[in-house]
Amino acid sequence: MIAVIGEALIDLVVSASGGDVAARPGGGPYNTARTIARLGAPAVFAGRLSADGFGRRLRSGLEADGVTLGMAEPSGLPTTLAVADVDETGGARYGFYLAGTAAADVDDETLRAAADGARIVHVGTLGLVMEPIASSVERLVAAALPPDVLVMADPNCRPGAIPDRDGYLRRMSRIFGRADVVKASVEDLAYLSPGLSPEQAAAAVLAEGPALVLVTDGPRPARAFAPDEAEISVPAPAVDVVDTIGAGDAFGGAFLANWLAAGLGRDELRAGTPGRTAAIREALAFAAEVAALTCARPGADPPYRADVLRPTAGLRL
Repeated sequence: MIAVIGEALIDLVVSASGGDVAARPGGGPYNTARTIARLGAPAVFAGRLSADGFGRRLRSGLEADGVTLGMAEPSGLPTTLAVADVDETGGARYGFYLAGTAAADVDDETLRAAADGARIVHVGTLGLVMEPIASSVERLVAAALPPDVLVMADPNCRPGAIPDRDGYLRRMSRIFGRADVVKASVEDLAYLSPGLSPEQAAAAVLAEGPALVLVTDGPRPARAFAPDEAEISVPAPAVDVVDTIGAGDAFGGAFLANWLAAGLGRDELRAGTPGRTAAIREALAFAAEVAALTCARPGADPPYRADVLRPTAGLRL
């Protein structure tokens, strides 16, 4: 089971032509959980939903995709909102309405119960920024997870939502110290380590403790970095891009779904494990295709396993 911890929200997507607004379910962890479930792997969404209309829509989306709700009791606070301003290339800039909203309404006890029994835990995006959920996530990752649980951290940095950059960087350093895999875009790395190249920034993250750093760069090849071996790179499949919303979330979810389905866990990330390089390359290529297919759909709408054309010899879903 993969537990995905963090926020669900509504993306108010503003079109580049005419400024039309569409309300779509979103939030990095929400998108990641749906990706995992659509690919056939067991997923738990360990985040709080509102009892309002948007919250009911978010709940319905998770249930329709087969995601288990780790926190069934809704919050009385309103749904968290993001405004995604899409440009002519399909890229999106975000603004957020976070204060006093449901996604933050998570305490330590509830979070630990929601993640109990998971083989893999994924944390990221605003779940590492909003309070009190962010502190609860940090305490869970740093001290409360069993030692055999694989942890992926996806910072998915949103500068406009981070009021204290230095405090955020200290938190990320502590989380990276327990994380096994860090997934980051080149934009994330530039925020975490300004002035460094993506390769240097990935090395800086590896120095914190992870076994693997996955780096995405839009239509350019996806790469994996480990302390003990050469860079692994796979091309991003060419698609007609509608927008890039949710592509990075789909990438991380697909990597974990592939890894779990191949019967792999935390131990298989260790240096010297037979077949590790091939397994990383396979999961990386699978993730790149899933992310590309997400870009070909409007909003955060990850593909189902039947939509993925890449042969996946190691995938046993």
